[in-house]
Amino acid sequence: MSNLIIVGSQWGDEGKGKIVDWLSDRADRVVRFQGGHNAGHTLVIDGVTFALSLLPSGIVRPGKLNIIGNGVVIEPWALFDEIETVRKKGVQISPDNLKISDAAPLILPLQVALDRAREKARGIDKIGTTGRGIGPAYEDKVGRRAVRTGDLLNKATLVPKLEALFNHYEILAAGMGFELPEKTSLLSKCLEVGQALAPFLVPAWLFLEQSSSENSKTLFEGAQGALLDIDHGTYPFVTSSNTHAANAALGSGYGDARRAHVLGITKAYTTRVGSGPFPTEDFNAEGNLLASRGREFGTVTGRPRRCGWFDACLVRQTVKTSGIDSLALTKLDVLDAFEKLHICTGYTLNDQTINHLPASVDEQNKVTPIYETVPGWMCSTEGIKNLNELPNRALAYIKRIEELVDVPASVISTSPRREDTILKFDPFDD
Repeated sequence: MSNLIIVGSQWGDEGKGKIVDWLSDRADRVVRFQGGHNAGHTLVIDGVTFALSLLPSGIVRPGKLNIIGNGVVIEPWALFDEIETVRKKGVQISPDNLKISDAAPLILPLQVALDRAREKARGIDKIGTTGRGIGPAYEDKVGRRAVRTGDLLNKATLVPKLEALFNHYEILAAGMGFELPEKTSLLSKCLEVGQALAPFLVPAWLFLEQSSSENSKTLFEGAQGALLDIDHGTYPFVTSSNTHAANAALGSGYGDARRAHVLGITKAYTTRVGSGPFPTEDFNAEGNLLASRGREFGTVTGRPRRCGWFDACLVRQTVKTSGIDSLALTKLDVLDAFEKLHICTGYTLNDQTINHLPASVDEQNKVTPIYETVPGWMCSTEGIKNLNELPNRALAYIKRIEELVDVPASVISTSPRREDTILKFDPFDD
């Protein structure tokens, strides 16, 4: 059996959606293992654009099993809105091709209210969350007070769980001055959505085990990026889950995920949405050109992304911490218009050269990137599908990135279109 784990190697928005879709054509199962509807994967298939947040990217491919694992936090009403939107574009979604863990924590209106109140209270020190309740939902999971998907099927179980959750949130609401939903109304809505969820719910770990075969190929799909990992990201400007490859086994319950090729989706430059350190951010004309050519706006939030040069120091760090075996280098064509390209190879901090981003926020904000400048190719790479058709300078840029981050690129993307992809070697069979 073949397992492939896909993670973002930067701050998210690396183009995971296209690559997952491209690879899922040969996968039997696609598994989401963390995050929530703060993630955004954009797929373009036969001219139709799909913006997925909770649904695994394999859902748009006939004949694929799609699993939302226990590591995902689920806002059930957002999930059904997404299902309905995708169905209207001609995609069949049913319990035959979508399974949802019966142990996945829920995002309820209480968590959304708290999330937004906290961000408002932080003012200029805000984290930059999407305000969708992701962080509080993970807090409730760790605090052992979460309502989980399976709880919605039994009123006798749900009532005391909701009561305990309200007891916790009433104290927070009184202290921070935000409103909570009406308890009886929320109970009714939960029971109603539970009936809609029921046909999709399974013990995901058991389903994955029972549906495995000797030749099955499973693709594990992460959300956000490695630099937003709660442990190894630019804390506290991070998401509330582990975005690294190691979480694929925990977030799905499928222990065999440990034996997998890890593919790091990596943008040919660097972007970030929201607050937090960004050593190679470019505030000048070149940064604006990256943004306009790359159409850099968040899939979920619509917020403009901050743009800058490729940070090989950071990607090398996530290669090591996430166990990345190869890269899928995306948006190479965005760089077609640049006469010169800059690659960050390390940093200086307090007059010392360092080869990693420090854990301290104060030090992260003080590092100065060390740049290596290489010539651009100043011609179009858009739509190229064969490696030997790339300009020599584009090949040299790719080779230099491989040298600096210490892993090869197995996949190179030259446009948002699924078919415009170069395969150097197959990560599924590596």
